[in-house]
Amino acid sequence: MYRTRTCGELRLADVGESVTLAGWVQSIHNLGALTFVDLRDRYGITQLAFNEDASEDLRQKAARLGREYVLQAKGIVAERYSKNKNLPTGDIEILVDELTILNESATPPFTIEENSDGGDDIRMKYRYLDLRRPCVRQNLELRHKFAFEVRRYLDEHGFLEIETPVLVNSTPEGARDFVVPSRMNPGQFYALPQSPQTLKQLLMVAGMDRYFQIVKCFRDEDLRADRQPEFTQIDCEMSFVEQEDILQMFEGMSRHLFKTIKGIELPPLPRMTWAEAMRYYGSDKPDTRFGMRFVELKCTQTDNASSETVDSIFPEGFAVFDSAAYIGAILAEGQASYTRKQIDQLTEFVKRPQIGAKGLVYARVGEDGTVKSSVDKFYGQETLQVLRDRMGAKAGDLILILSGDDAMKVRKQLCELRLEMGTRMGLRNKDVYSCLWVVDFPMYEWSDEEQRLMAMHHPFTSPKPEDIPLLDTDPAKVRANAYDMVINGVEVGGGSIRIHDARTQQKIFEILGFTPEQAQQKFGFLMNAFKYGAPPHGGLAYGLDRFVSLFAGLDSIRDCIAFPKNNSGRDVMLDAPGIIDQKQLDELSIGIVKGN
Repeated sequence: MYRTRTCGELRLADVGESVTLAGWVQSIHNLGALTFVDLRDRYGITQLAFNEDASEDLRQKAARLGREYVLQAKGIVAERYSKNKNLPTGDIEILVDELTILNESATPPFTIEENSDGGDDIRMKYRYLDLRRPCVRQNLELRHKFAFEVRRYLDEHGFLEIETPVLVNSTPEGARDFVVPSRMNPGQFYALPQSPQTLKQLLMVAGMDRYFQIVKCFRDEDLRADRQPEFTQIDCEMSFVEQEDILQMFEGMSRHLFKTIKGIELPPLPRMTWAEAMRYYGSDKPDTRFGMRFVELKCTQTDNASSETVDSIFPEGFAVFDSAAYIGAILAEGQASYTRKQIDQLTEFVKRPQIGAKGLVYARVGEDGTVKSSVDKFYGQETLQVLRDRMGAKAGDLILILSGDDAMKVRKQLCELRLEMGTRMGLRNKDVYSCLWVVDFPMYEWSDEEQRLMAMHHPFTSPKPEDIPLLDTDPAKVRANAYDMVINGVEVGGGSIRIHDARTQQKIFEILGFTPEQAQQKFGFLMNAFKYGAPPHGGLAYGLDRFVSLFAGLDSIRDCIAFPKNNSGRDVMLDAPGIIDQKQLDELSIGIVKGN
């Protein structure tokens, strides 16, 4: 046997036991007559001791060791003279009487420690070494436990885990597909699934009733910290359900995950409509760990987020506010001490191209209740007192104001400012979790690129029953029977009640600009299936990577994925994607690729 115990389990109760350990050399401490080696495996670290009583051969072997050598060590568990309280095994050591070097190691390109000296690029190139670091390994152990508890919960609630194909057909809408050429069908292509959406709906038609799958999905889209070209979904679908059934079932699953993995008892999740989220937070995934809700000081536009106009609290005199269609503000409590330099930094922040605001107006509430602002020369104290009262501000508070021609655009700018202030004020604690459901999304959103309405979720989402008449008169105002779960400003999952009759589905395709022939070509398999008794059904999908990264307190999902891609979509360890031989291209009936 290579080992009888692991490097993380021995304690004082094991003193005197003869054991065999195997693992990697973490560090070596040569003190002349004494040599100590920290041996590491997946379970922990144990100190090996080579004292003056050890044989010459044994001491020579110990002297040859280097970092990351693979060893087998046999010896007796002894109590350590100098204990290490930072290690679970820090009370004991192994008095080695037999040592075998199983494999030598080159010097690693970075330190295999909690705080490594390796940058992201080098760690991703040598990811198999990075995975030896305890912090990265623990993320994968968390991911394993998370997936295990998902399966436990869904199995207990009657769900079947069913695999769906990885090679499917390309469909319009959504993100770009990754495509795979077919050698057996020259000139034709498979697509890798962006999700198993239509397939799980077919499983409902097939009477499977409750389905789930922890499944790989693929989207050829620009990358961010919470996106990868391939990612993992917890994909679920149920038959004979309404929205409330879905929310109750998967709120229960989230509660189970928080309790079993984090030891946190979640309260009942609040619900917020999409319109409320956009009006008060400027985002359909609001971070509700802190307040700082928007206060509308003027709104002359009505849209899906607000059906009412708001008269301006400011008299005419300041051209920027006079011409604005929307003026909104947030209250930063206790931040009136912000210096001019800090205010200038915030101004530059909102003026960045990614945010696009033209400027920032601020007002401070003094200890005597008077208000000093950057627009004092345009407004008297009477108007500024109205501002203070509208904001509910008190002495020591700071008011930050943005304005512009497009209400929705300003709300999104104000959202970025709110999040920045939340970060600066220490209100976005990763160890605090604020969860909610966002419901009643718009069915459609306008695409400037396509110059048409696009499905906000996907074209299989059903409209709210009371909004169905609007499909013929004003489809832009139709609300979807859709819902997202949001945690700490991150959308961790979402879904909808689906359309289950061919007539309504055809109507939705028409609104999205598909001719009957195009709809039949792309989705005929689904619409034909609906003719054979499709049950009412709905579901959702959680992003496993995002959910786990929240539990782990990570800024990026990459460190909870074993072998992630970088921000350019490349696997620098495998050097993929790469060029393939012309012979393979010929077999696939594909012309010469640039760079080949």
